[in-house]
Amino acid sequence: MSTSSVDIARPATRARPRLPALPRPRLGLRAVSPPALLILWQVASSTGLLSDRLLPAPATVARTAATLTADGTLGDAVAVSLQRALIGFALGAAAGLALALAAGLSRAGEGLLDPPLQMLRALPLFGLIPLFILWFGIGETPKVILVAFGVLFPIYLNTYAGIRGVDAKLAEVGRVLQLGRIALIRHIVLPGALPQALVGLRQSLGVAWLALIVAEQINASKGLGFMINDAREFLRVDIVVLGLLVYAVLGLATDALVRLAERRALSWRRGLLGT
Repeated sequence: MSTSSVDIARPATRARPRLPALPRPRLGLRAVSPPALLILWQVASSTGLLSDRLLPAPATVARTAATLTADGTLGDAVAVSLQRALIGFALGAAAGLALALAAGLSRAGEGLLDPPLQMLRALPLFGLIPLFILWFGIGETPKVILVAFGVLFPIYLNTYAGIRGVDAKLAEVGRVLQLGRIALIRHIVLPGALPQALVGLRQSLGVAWLALIVAEQINASKGLGFMINDAREFLRVDIVVLGLLVYAVLGLATDALVRLAERRALSWRRGLLGT
């Protein structure tokens, strides 16, 4: 058979078409929507579409913020709430990572740890508040533990899924290279699970602020939650809205820090959006 006949019989191999990487959105685009929402809010308040008794205008909230900042009330409340959130988040994240490693790297660990964790995850977070108060009193401890309890499960679930989702072929390559178990975990398993773990980190931050909002409105004498609850008693809707906006800004800021860490830690990964 001639060479030409072989070439004709053999189908030509074509390279698979690859999706072009979309340009990465600039930081300026992410800064457009919040001011746009504020402008729409102000216009709706100025035209009477929104009643000040239901939702004060941004200008009113800004004046309230300036007043509470000048007398130190807002700064003290933010500092207390931020401290509670950071301590609770650190405790919950450390516990979630440790449990995910124990369950994800061992069949025995999975059998022992995953069932009780799934049962605890099904418990209503806010329904545990009375029990935590009975166990730990009405001080700072139940508030921090409530935040830690909420943070634990997103970290655990995502990290556990990331570990179990690592391609087995990569583990085979590690064994061919004669990597020990610790080296295999360090160089293959953990980097492979990192993207999913960072997703859990972002989710857990949202849960941390949500848990803190509720925890601070129960038996609290300081913090943003206490400020909001005290304002509700006196029908100060502007202070209530201000406290919620501060929570939102803190959540956005912490999420931005995680996104920055994610971009640096996953600089080797390039997806559809070029990230």
